[in-house]
Amino acid sequence: MPSSTPFNDWIIFEDDALLAINKPSGILSVPGKPPNPTPCVQDYYPNHQSGLLTIHRLDMDTSGILLLAKTKAAHRALSIAFQNRQTKKTYDALCAGTLLQKQGRIQLPMRCDWDSRPRQCIDFTQGRHAQTYWHLTKQHPDYCAVNLYPITGRSHQLRLHMKMLGHPILGDTLYADQTACQQADRLCLHASQLNFIHPESLNNVALTCPSSFNLTISS
Repeated sequence: MPSSTPFNDWIIFEDDALLAINKPSGILSVPGKPPNPTPCVQDYYPNHQSGLLTIHRLDMDTSGILLLAKTKAAHRALSIAFQNRQTKKTYDALCAGTLLQKQGRIQLPMRCDWDSRPRQCIDFTQGRHAQTYWHLTKQHPDYCAVNLYPITGRSHQLRLHMKMLGHPILGDTLYADQTACQQADRLCLHASQLNFIHPESLNNVALTCPSSFNLTISS
């Protein structure tokens, strides 16, 4: 159990039904399978609010907007919305190399790589449909900043799709080559925007949480 509780500093939105936080990199969205000492979000918020329910997940090494429900009704409604792709998600990423196009689409089916878990792999026979849109926001000398828009929500989808495009995400210990992995001290993937319909008010909610991993790039 963490000795301190920075959870209040993570909050970016809160009302009677929902709570959204800026999850740091290196923390699990949900408890891991025992024995697993890696801290998870639930380790930090028991004194803040009991009974919070996780609606969706981010990879442990991915930072950014994580949405939690305070009621079972809100959890049910938004879980369905995520499942039915009725939410809009934007991720910021720093990727290796030079992109020759401004934007594009990656559509490659995925499945778990059972011989190398937790890695995922591309499989045109048994893989599940996976689709990602990307947009170049800035080209640097040896890496690029992109916005990623996942249409589907497969495990490690953005990480594997960018690797297959030939531009792995910097700091990715699972999919990047050694050079790209060592260019940053963390995975440079951040959930920066989330749009959804509030389950009670039915108003559109647009959450924004800027990334900060550009400060970690190695010289």
